[in-house]
Amino acid sequence: MGLTSNNTLVVAVLAAMVLFAGTVWLWPRLARRGWRSVSGRVGLLLAVQLSLFASVGLLVNHSFGFYASWADLFGRETDQGVVVDHTSGDRSAAPLRVTEIGSVPGRVGFRPSSVGQVQQVDIVGRSTHIASPAYVYLPPEYFQERYRGRSFPAAVVLTGYPGTARALVDKLHYPRTAQELVEDGRMRPMILVMLRPTVAPPRDTECVDIPGGPQTESFFAEDLPRAVAEHYRVAKGPRSWGIIGDSTGAYCALKLAMHHPGVYAAGAGLSPYYKAPTDPTTGDLFQGVKALRDRANLWWCIEHLPAPATSLLVTSSKEGESNYKDTLKFIARVKAKGTTQISSIILESGGHNFNTWRREIPATLEWISGRLSDR
Repeated sequence: MGLTSNNTLVVAVLAAMVLFAGTVWLWPRLARRGWRSVSGRVGLLLAVQLSLFASVGLLVNHSFGFYASWADLFGRETDQGVVVDHTSGDRSAAPLRVTEIGSVPGRVGFRPSSVGQVQQVDIVGRSTHIASPAYVYLPPEYFQERYRGRSFPAAVVLTGYPGTARALVDKLHYPRTAQELVEDGRMRPMILVMLRPTVAPPRDTECVDIPGGPQTESFFAEDLPRAVAEHYRVAKGPRSWGIIGDSTGAYCALKLAMHHPGVYAAGAGLSPYYKAPTDPTTGDLFQGVKALRDRANLWWCIEHLPAPATSLLVTSSKEGESNYKDTLKFIARVKAKGTTQISSIILESGGHNFNTWRREIPATLEWISGRLSDR
């Protein structure tokens, strides 16, 4: 049974209930003195505690989508690393391949022209050779006759680390929310490309071009938009693409919009941080190269680089978010430069979690839609 399977969660909860009931039943029999009775009591208590811990952990992972599989949980996921093309050099092969077609969760109906479509795809970067799975949401208008000749703006949507791309569909409800906003007249139809920033798992590359390693920033700035535009009717204009992310994905979204304003006309960071960390999950991202470290530091970029002609949105909460003071400081520094447009969503309270981001996503989608063009 898979890590995110409902059956796994049910078995874990039932096991915890049986162990608890068994402990209550057997406790009087183990109340005697002696090493056997003491060992039995200790063993039952440990078993109950472990089963409860496992049940809660599985429930939290099921709700928030931190890990997609047992291999992902234990750091053994290696099948989606950096792909090196050893073929004869044929560059004509499509960089995007659709592997599965499904409906939009929460929407009733079967026709794509009525409820849209979510396609699971595999993307391979032609220049970086990075491979990553993703989900592409196509709005109902994409399949309607009156829009047959129309192109659509697109937005990349990134999870946090480690995160799962499917959580953007099932837990954060990006496709369903986008449809509801279009129906309410609050945003225009838009293609969403949803994936993890972790394109070389289990390593957290922080959307950095790592010397001698994965060229993650180039994948998101060059390969991904090109692959999607070749396969779908994405608008070709200079303001056709935006990018959204939460947590690690939020840092990536802001950085990519600031570094590549010619690609991303708008970047929204939900609960972002502003400087790439260095820890066991990232390894040495910069290989001692100060210029690379500086460029990955958004504070340094604001102070030392020309203000990019892009629009940024940042979110935080007065209570519950550790980035609140940094976010206010970031807004002030961007405003002081004058060229970059900066907006914010500041909640009274909200933690670093899915519930908070679900409260921010409708306004974020409406904001980014207003800054993109379908021409």
